[in-house]
Amino acid sequence: MDTEKLLCWELKNNWLLEEKEGFKGWDFTRLDGRWEDEKIPWDYKEWVMKHLKPDHKLLDMGTGGGEFLLTLGHPYENTFVTEAWEPNVKLCKETLEPLGICVKQAFEDEKLPFEDSSFDIIINRHESYHISEIKRILKQNGLFITQQVGGKNNEFLSKTLIPNFRSLYPDLSLDIEAKKFSSEGFDILFENEYFPFQRFFDVGAIVFYAKIMEWEFPGFTVDSCFDRLCSLQGILSEQGYIESFEHRFMIVAQNNK
Repeated sequence: MDTEKLLCWELKNNWLLEEKEGFKGWDFTRLDGRWEDEKIPWDYKEWVMKHLKPDHKLLDMGTGGGEFLLTLGHPYENTFVTEAWEPNVKLCKETLEPLGICVKQAFEDEKLPFEDSSFDIIINRHESYHISEIKRILKQNGLFITQQVGGKNNEFLSKTLIPNFRSLYPDLSLDIEAKKFSSEGFDILFENEYFPFQRFFDVGAIVFYAKIMEWEFPGFTVDSCFDRLCSLQGILSEQGYIESFEHRFMIVAQNNK
């Protein structure tokens, strides 16, 4: 057995531990110091804060555990969230509801549990949406601010680890989405797209990440992908990191009914 393969077998138990590690909210602190993201050329929070006023009714779609939402400091009585994943819904009900924030579990993008023209601002970071439903629940001149993970996100890693990988969202890109908003009567106030690098400094960090991002790494397990993980370990040994590229785009759209 060559030295690289022997090292992989020595690391396998660590990788299996990463595979079993639990995940709550949208908290990646376990990977602190183990990965690096290139900064994207816009600031999602800055755009939100630029337009958000205390009397605005705010909806945060796919809030996770509310981690980002709480940094906005918006009045709780004017704050609403949706979340689909049961563990996150439970977390939101434990942490956000006692503050007075309205928590709704929502499974269907086409049918959100809110009345027409309910919100001044809807924010959405890395959550799916249905444009006509966004239009329905936004007030006239209301804003939809979204940062999305595009369909080409982490293609290198996905194709390296998963045989015959095909993106679930190959057409999710700025150009296509911006045209959809315009056709629905929105004015585009801001749009941008970028492909920042993402570097991992140990293979275990990739294992933890891949288990969370099931849609990007369908069927991933350490055992089934062991040889491919070893290939990544070889790259790591040579250059000190494993590099992939993310796909991000942002749209700020105003509802002009």
